[in-house]
Amino acid sequence: MHLDMLLVHVPKLTNRLGYTLNVLLKHVLRVDFSITTSEADFLAYEGMRLCYGPGRLGNSVFVKNCDLLSETSIVDQEPRPWCEDGRWKMFPVYGRGLDFDFDLLAATFYMVSRYEEYLPHREDAHGRFMAQDSIAYEHGFLDQPVVDQWAEMLRRQLNERYPDQSIAPRTYHFVQTVDIDAAWCYAHKGVFRTVVGTLRDLFVRRDLPEVRRRWRVLFNKEHDPFDTFDYIIDLYRRRPGSKLIFFALVADYDQYDKPSNYLNPHTGELLKHLDDYASMGIHPGYGALENPEAVDIETRRLEGILHRTISKARYHFLRLRMPTSYNTLIHAGLTDDYTMGYADTVGFRAGISSPYPFYNLERDHETELKIHPFCVMDTTLQKYLKLSPDEAIVAYRKLIDGVRAVGGDFCCIIHNQNLSELFGWEGWRRVYENMVDYAKPTKPR
Repeated sequence: MHLDMLLVHVPKLTNRLGYTLNVLLKHVLRVDFSITTSEADFLAYEGMRLCYGPGRLGNSVFVKNCDLLSETSIVDQEPRPWCEDGRWKMFPVYGRGLDFDFDLLAATFYMVSRYEEYLPHREDAHGRFMAQDSIAYEHGFLDQPVVDQWAEMLRRQLNERYPDQSIAPRTYHFVQTVDIDAAWCYAHKGVFRTVVGTLRDLFVRRDLPEVRRRWRVLFNKEHDPFDTFDYIIDLYRRRPGSKLIFFALVADYDQYDKPSNYLNPHTGELLKHLDDYASMGIHPGYGALENPEAVDIETRRLEGILHRTISKARYHFLRLRMPTSYNTLIHAGLTDDYTMGYADTVGFRAGISSPYPFYNLERDHETELKIHPFCVMDTTLQKYLKLSPDEAIVAYRKLIDGVRAVGGDFCCIIHNQNLSELFGWEGWRRVYENMVDYAKPTKPR
């Protein structure tokens, strides 16, 4: 074994424990490590060492364990979170000479596995786990990437104990994602939807300016307000250092899904154009939660348009149910999900800003699906939290600062239609531009 590799001793290796070490060490800290259950091998090793168990071995960094990672059942837990010196902790442990007064591995597993979402809970009108029922919201640390903070605590402790084999700080990344729920407001809607929309504006809303705007767009006298794609791409290209991903809704038209027709050649041309400049993912429709086959059908539709394999997904309306929604993505051949977050408030649903693998708690095993959590969405700020543009800028900056401090990934969601400067979104282009400028890394990726 190379001496620059971290050796971890555990009394017994379980699926949960192996997974948690993988999340913290490989995916967050990006350090090479090996696991052993042999005390003799561990004590003889001259490199960096981490001991997890009931007692310290040698002069290693020590994390005292609780029972969570040795269990295989799903039962009510008592995380007992508390805040000390501005840092939140969970699963307290007791004893003399401890490096940590909490089981940071158990705390990490509880958060990233979304353990509480497997227990009985309420759902909102759209079948979603409610942020208000989460332990992070209840105790007031939803706005902090606590798992990244715990990983940083571990990194510093290891570096202090082994200064000649230090683990480097992580590099901050910025990932902006765009949900295309409707590519156009008026254009390319077809005769039926155009006539119905005009009649609704005339006789239900009695909005003559809206009728004029619609027909000016249709006669190419005015730009469609939802077509903000060149603006987004131009901003992205002029401010290098971030990653840009579009998620296309190609579901059938219904009450909650009102996409541009995927069969329309203009839709195909647009999606191919975007695919030339950024990554593309599927935005499974509202009904995918009840009809898992829809994910496969819609993914194949998008692949047929782009003539390539699609690997990324984010569920429309953020309708995510553990573990069935992720099982559906895996079955459809998708490898990366961007749904982990809340619609009605900002923050870190899984307590982490870094990408990490999905753990199926029901089947008690790690999967190949990678979760990319986001922490803020534009409609959350405007619709749910009812923030002004200036207040939204402050909210963005607070989250960015928190992620940058731990070298995580600041991932956000915007919508092309919300950059229209119409329909209540006046002033939000300024918010978007300010956010992009503030969030960009100091060095390009």
